[in-house]
Amino acid sequence: MSDIWTLIRVFGYLSLLTVGGGMAAFPELQSLSVDTYHWLSFTQLVHLYSVGQLSPGPNMMMIIPIGDWVAGPVGAIVVALAFFGPTAILTYVVGIWWGKLAAWPWRSSIQKGLAPVSIGLLLAGCASIAKGAIIGWETALIAITVLCVLMVSKVNPAVVVLAGAAVGMIFLN
Repeated sequence: MSDIWTLIRVFGYLSLLTVGGGMAAFPELQSLSVDTYHWLSFTQLVHLYSVGQLSPGPNMMMIIPIGDWVAGPVGAIVVALAFFGPTAILTYVVGIWWGKLAAWPWRSSIQKGLAPVSIGLLLAGCASIAKGAIIGWETALIAITVLCVLMVSKVNPAVVVLAGAAVGMIFLN
């Protein structure tokens, strides 16, 4: 039962760090799930995140297997509720008040301040996952190629993800 409470505490906390998207919480997710609680290895976490990119819906659905590994199906449900519940409630409450605060002078300042925080958290998450995903010149070349393709074209990112998986299967065995 203590595992359930730990999952609730950890993923409820991580939920509040997702300003800018799930990747914003990745460094702390790594710290807690890999370094502190040893629920999985960093390589497993990177693989889960990669698979999460292929799944429909939010890529952070990849947290649900962590709950399952720690406490079975109940753990999976608890993690989903703990991670998505607090931000859903917070978004709902802020959404109600945000329109009412349209003339509030601090509203614009809050928006201007949160945008760079979101970008910083997102970049920290990207750097964190890159440490485990880029393990040689071959994987660095794949990452750079994907970045360039997505920056200069309107190709569907799912196609790039599948292409990366195919390249990995063929050349990185």
